[in-house]
This record gives sequence, structure tokens and C-alpha cells, in this order.
Amino acid sequence: MTKLEQIEREIELLPPKDMRALATWFAELREKLWDSEIEAGSPALDALAMQALKEHRAGKTTPLVRP
Repeated sequence: MTKLEQIEREIELLPPKDMRALATWFAELREKLWDSEIEAGSPALDALAMQALKEHRAGKTTPLVRP
């Protein structure tokens, strides 16, 4: 059994209160990791941004707020 499988098994056994606390902690960790990627610059994010700009310039987007 891998370490990840062991962790998954332990998580499944947590009481609901601990499961909620773990979910909150994990969401905060993911946000921190995402922030780190943004700050460091990411080729994948750069590619997504370039694609979005290309589509916007081609008129394939709609305003978020409509007049």
C-alpha cells in the first residue's frame, strides 16, 4: 500500500468534525500553492492567459456586466 493510499484510508475514517477541519485546511493549502504559482509565474498560466486574450481579440467573449 502506498503512502497516499494509507492517507486516503485514514481520512475516510475521520469523524465528520475532523473531516470538515481537514477540508478547510486543504482548501487553504491549495490557495497558498496557487498564489505561489501565480507569483512565480507559470508557463501553463501564461498559455491560458494568451489564449484568453486571443479569444477576446477575436470577439469570442462577452462582458461580465451587461449594460
